[in-house]
Amino acid sequence: MEKPSEISSNKMFGGFNRRYKHTSSTLGCSMTFSIYFPPSLTSSQKLPVLYWLSGLTCNDENFIIKSGAQRAAASEGVALVAPDTSPRGLNVEGEADNWDFGVGAGFYLNATQEKWKNWRMYDYVINELPKVLAENFEQLDTSRASISGHSMGGHGALTIYLKNPDKYKSVSAFAPIINPINCPWGQKAFSNYLGSNKPDWEEYDATCLVEKGKKVSTTILIDQGEDDKFLHDQLLPKNFEEACKKQGVPLVLRLQPGYDHSYFFIATFIEDHIRHHAQALKSP
Repeated sequence: MEKPSEISSNKMFGGFNRRYKHTSSTLGCSMTFSIYFPPSLTSSQKLPVLYWLSGLTCNDENFIIKSGAQRAAASEGVALVAPDTSPRGLNVEGEADNWDFGVGAGFYLNATQEKWKNWRMYDYVINELPKVLAENFEQLDTSRASISGHSMGGHGALTIYLKNPDKYKSVSAFAPIINPINCPWGQKAFSNYLGSNKPDWEEYDATCLVEKGKKVSTTILIDQGEDDKFLHDQLLPKNFEEACKKQGVPLVLRLQPGYDHSYFFIATFIEDHIRHHAQALKSP
């Protein structure tokens, strides 16, 4: 496997934000990812990993630049790993025609339609990226991992966790697209990536997965701004809350008055999420 090459490095809160690129065999293109390495207490200390999945139009840098998560990550000794949100540079016809589909809009699924066969962000996040990290960054302990994300990335974090609870210690999300089969963003993405078979869609819908009996061992944490313009037609958190109540899935859904869908909202509550994950990552 090709070793990732470093693109940039910036010191922050005693640790370093470092950005890398590598050739992805899963996606068939060059991909970038960012890591925040907190300051280590000892040279032998291995760092647990929190994966962050970003939303529509984002890449691996948005969270690292805008969230301010590094302060809490440095304090808690947690490495932050942010992958890109889709394959890039493949020049598939129509891949950049819309901001909510194609480039920057991978939806963290494995596409089944031939045209979009490279859109396999689900496999990339759960298989290839952890392998790249484990083989190239000996200071990271990829066996201790949690996952979080925003909007499309919140959808990705929740579905990935629900389908792979053995791989992650905890999950959280900001304003996730939580019932995508019932919203315009999800219907557009799923019909193009997955075709017309609705049961295939349900495999990438957190609300449907809970309704089908997917269980978790730790409490799911979700923050949602009440002034988010996408709340009522795209995000649908109440549907997920109802499913969790019926199935006995532990959920803390916090509706935050006055907050919108932006990184101002994320930056306000990110420390709570880092500590939520740090507690789970440090548990035996």
